[in-house]
This record gives sequence, structure tokens and C-alpha cells, in this order.
Amino acid sequence: MEYIYAAMLLHKAGQKVEEAAVKKVLEAAGVSVDDGRVKALVAALDGVDIEEAIAKAAVSAAPVAAPAASEAAAPAAEEKKEEEKKEDDGAAAAGLGALFG
Repeated sequence: MEYIYAAMLLHKAGQKVEEAAVKKVLEAAGVSVDDGRVKALVAALDGVDIEEAIAKAAVSAAPVAAPAASEAAAPAAEEKKEEEKKEDDGAAAAGLGALFG
């Protein structure tokens, strides 16, 4: 993940994402650099419009807001669970009472 962060930092700073620059960023962060991973990252990003990729990632992340609607139903569900727990506790107590006569 730190390799991608290094590439994004370079891009945001207006620098070219190249092997030497990625290595410098990683070394400055105290990361042990794997040359093979750096080469693979630079090769994978060759010809990629990073701004467009970020925009697409932000759009696909938008559905995350949908679960907020189900959170409104959560209090009712929790109340139901508490009622069921009380009933289970009552049944358990009655069962224990039978043991002790």
C-alpha cells in the first residue's frame, strides 16, 4: 500500500511517477524498498490517467452512503433483541427454579 501512496504523493506534488522518485519517497518514509515492486508499480501506472482513476474510484465509493438508511431501523431491531433476551432470561430462570424445587 505504501508504494501506491508514494505514487499518489508524487502525482499530487506534480512530479513524474518514476522509479527513482518512488524509491526516494519510500526511503524518506523509512520503508525498506523492493526494487521489483517499484518497477511493477511504475510499469502498471505507465499510460494511466491518475486523475481519472481517482475520480472513478470516488464515484464507485458513493454507494457506501446507502447503509445509513438501514441505521434508522436499527433502534427498533435492538429493542426487539432486548425483549427476546428478557424472555430467554425468564425461561432460563424458570428452568433453574425447577432444579431447586
